[in-house]
Amino acid sequence: MKIGITGGMGSGKSFVCSIIENLGYPMFNSDKEAKWLMENNASLIAEIKKNVGNNAYTNNKINKEAIRKYIFNRGKNREKLNDIVHPAVYHHFDNWAQQFTSNTLIFNESALLIETGSFKRFDKIILITAPEELKIKRLIQRENVSKEEIRLRMNSQLSDEVKKDHADYIIENNETDFLLPKIFTIIDQLKKDSLTL
Repeated sequence: MKIGITGGMGSGKSFVCSIIENLGYPMFNSDKEAKWLMENNASLIAEIKKNVGNNAYTNNKINKEAIRKYIFNRGKNREKLNDIVHPAVYHHFDNWAQQFTSNTLIFNESALLIETGSFKRFDKIILITAPEELKIKRLIQRENVSKEEIRLRMNSQLSDEVKKDHADYIIENNETDFLLPKIFTIIDQLKKDSLTL
């Protein structure tokens, strides 16, 4: 069973994923793997250079500033880049998943699971949420940026309310309720669900 895990900035998605991974479940991090592929997959590098320009790379590493400028230059550029990178990541994930037996719960952490429509590729979706003020507080501590900049970036993502429509399970990571019981409950249910696939 393939399970997608997503959540907005500051939701604590990566923290929840690290707990699941520490419980012994396979965890694929789409964002990290995308970055690795963009710097190591020759055909992907060539395609990115063709669209963004040779300045997309500095010393064989992604030039984040050049990519950022490309994305914000014209509205369709973000979609174009996603259309280049995401199929390579899906292919990489499918190859990675083949090493596990059919009754294994396989997790995939991805920030843009709902936005890109790739949630349809999974058997179940877990959404990690948190109160907005807590998300902002976490992001200020983590990235040392202003509240205004964080709000701007958050507004460019789909809201939790919209994402909830596509989620099978929701974990509110609010720092008041214990996370482990919520995670164990969902994993137990997923194990039962996997028997009916």
